[in-house]
Amino acid sequence: MLVVLTYGFERFTSGSELCSYAGLTPVVRKSGSSVNGRSRISKIGNQKLRNLLFMCSFNACKYNHACKAIYERLVAKGKSKKLALIAVCNKLLKQAFAIAKSGLTYDNNYRSTLAIN
Repeated sequence: MLVVLTYGFERFTSGSELCSYAGLTPVVRKSGSSVNGRSRISKIGNQKLRNLLFMCSFNACKYNHACKAIYERLVAKGKSKKLALIAVCNKLLKQAFAIAKSGLTYDNNYRSTLAIN
């Protein structure tokens, strides 16, 4: 389903573009000094993809170590559980994009060489 909704990941050059397409990126509501609203997800994007990822994020918090770490870290900081689940959605989508573009299989113990430096 993910491959169908993202057109095989061919239309996107980065994970950030894909998250924007799904409508999972934050939008700050601000206008000068009078309007200073909370930031929310944009929801301008593929609703089916966003709903699919949100439902998958529940299981990802249980079984995917990277997603579980993000969820627990945000909840420990005092963020809402829904916000933490949206962050997990972003992580899942970026993981799927990286796997599809690199052609490698998923490795639960993989650590980026960029994170070490």
